[in-house]
Amino acid sequence: MELTELEQQSIAEVPHPSLPPGSNLYGSTKIFPDYQAENGESYLTLIHGIAHESSVSFVAILQATRALRKGFESVIYFYGPGAMNAMATRGFPHTGDSAFAGEHNINNQLETFIKEGGKVYVCRFGLSLHGLREEDLIEGVIPAHPLDIQDCVIHYARKGAVINSTYMF
Repeated sequence: MELTELEQQSIAEVPHPSLPPGSNLYGSTKIFPDYQAENGESYLTLIHGIAHESSVSFVAILQATRALRKGFESVIYFYGPGAMNAMATRGFPHTGDSAFAGEHNINNQLETFIKEGGKVYVCRFGLSLHGLREEDLIEGVIPAHPLDIQDCVIHYARKGAVINSTYMF
């Protein structure tokens, strides 16, 4: 493809890329201590976000996994549209197929989280709102009654848990 003189001029104004691969773009100073869980500490993550609508759900799962690896009793609770994140039957054209790179990032990370000892709850009402079936949940995900969400928050608040609540809609 041939470029016009103005297109060539535009490209030449600033070198692309201006730094070679592997160059530092940002500093790496960590400001806060790398806290580890003290005996009996808990970390509850509430997720009300839809997979692939933003990075909110995926980042919340990564944070819950990091808390688990720091020694916290780490729990994820999906509610409302967040229930969609816990489905093992996603994919196109077949279940488990990725129609685009990263389609199953959330599934893979939840499977890792559960395998490493984290608990994942999903609201049955959240499932029903979107026509999702319990039998299609990722193995190890625990279906919960709609009234459990509030009592879960109370339970973990009384334990003094760190509560990370993400909400996107």
